[in-house]
Amino acid sequence: MYPETTRVVHWHAGVALALFALQVLFGLISVLHFVFPDFQSGGLLEFNVSRTVHINLLIVWLLMGFFGATYHVVSEESQRELYSPRLALGTLAAFAGGGVVGIIGYIFFHHWQGREFLELPAYLDLAVVAVVLTFLFNAIMTVWKGERRTSVEFVLLLGLVLMALLYFPGNIYFANEAMQSFYWWWTIHLWVEGVWELIMGSMLAFMLIKMTGVDREIMEKWLYVVVSLTLFTGILGLGHHYYWIGTPNYWLFIGAFFSALEPLAFVAMILYAVFARQKSKREHPNRAAMLWTIGCTIMATIGILIGFAQTLPNINSYTHGTHVTTSHGHYAFFGAYAMINLAFFSYLLPRVNGIEADEWDQSRNIWSFWLMVVSMVGLSVSTMIAGVVQTVFERMKGVPYITVQEMPTMVLAYQLWLLFGLIFAVGVGLFLYDFFRPARVKEEAVDRLVEPVRG
Repeated sequence: MYPETTRVVHWHAGVALALFALQVLFGLISVLHFVFPDFQSGGLLEFNVSRTVHINLLIVWLLMGFFGATYHVVSEESQRELYSPRLALGTLAAFAGGGVVGIIGYIFFHHWQGREFLELPAYLDLAVVAVVLTFLFNAIMTVWKGERRTSVEFVLLLGLVLMALLYFPGNIYFANEAMQSFYWWWTIHLWVEGVWELIMGSMLAFMLIKMTGVDREIMEKWLYVVVSLTLFTGILGLGHHYYWIGTPNYWLFIGAFFSALEPLAFVAMILYAVFARQKSKREHPNRAAMLWTIGCTIMATIGILIGFAQTLPNINSYTHGTHVTTSHGHYAFFGAYAMINLAFFSYLLPRVNGIEADEWDQSRNIWSFWLMVVSMVGLSVSTMIAGVVQTVFERMKGVPYITVQEMPTMVLAYQLWLLFGLIFAVGVGLFLYDFFRPARVKEEAVDRLVEPVRG
């Protein structure tokens, strides 16, 4: 690993994790509004404010993690230092500073545009474009001047370039709400169920090549399979967002058909991750990173299957806008994109902290894995319970919203949501503490750990 690039990646991971913790905090504040309906009534952190900060921080910290991972991948794959480490750090500072300005604007001045995930005011939209273009320039120049070019970095850069281009449709203003929603989904859906999967697949392939020693050519073939399935199913899969916004009826069939195929890309990720693990030529000492990597593919697939269960039109007409969607959103975002970032941070942790993987006491990281995974399953189940109650009583029986909110089952579901959210926050805190203050194993433990590797 190259020292200047290492410093850049370390800063990106650290800032991303800090924003992740902040996102979780605002998520807990949002849940408090369900448990205590009068919480912050008339205050600075009313539900619409805390939720806006929560979901926009999600995008910011995930992108920051992708940026840091990209710098590492293109540097390693191109076998050279990052083109301009100073430019990368400047880009990070501008991105983080813009995020802080955005949060202040949301909380104190209600500066938003009414578009979920893309709430930034126009002047910050321009800043985001400048940051992303600078980042892409740095990454592409690193590849251009590198010693070699690989399929992994090609697919990664393809995903990032398409992500940048798809930022624009969601920010075009239309006076007609149906037209606004039509193009807004080009950004949101084609990010999270399209090009982000290319980024995730590339990061996954890179780590599996490094940690398992499986032949690069085999892994790159698997990566192309994932890319093909993602583009084939994801593009027209956005039709399931067009059911009820005033578009023609043919979107009902298109959305249902291609949404049913969308899980195939994630199943392929599981298959090639498990294949790589089984064919591994060595037992990599970074067990924590391998755990996050394999767990990511499984959790992401379950998340996408939860989504598929509600994308058929006959079901979605009842579940749309309920906590069934909340359940899917939390599970899928965490399983796919949060976990791939956390897997990459775990892979990088020994290097950025100047220790060997077999010297790192990984117990805290592994504990954080299980705390976050188990609590996310609990959180998803509790919100699913709330969503099913809403579907049955509000949508099918016509019981008023407020009456349903006060039902004992709903109250219990919200309390469980808060409980599992608090457990999740403990897992996040443990991960952060271990990332910044990793513990070393005792010398005799190191000997036991590296013996299988030597053998």
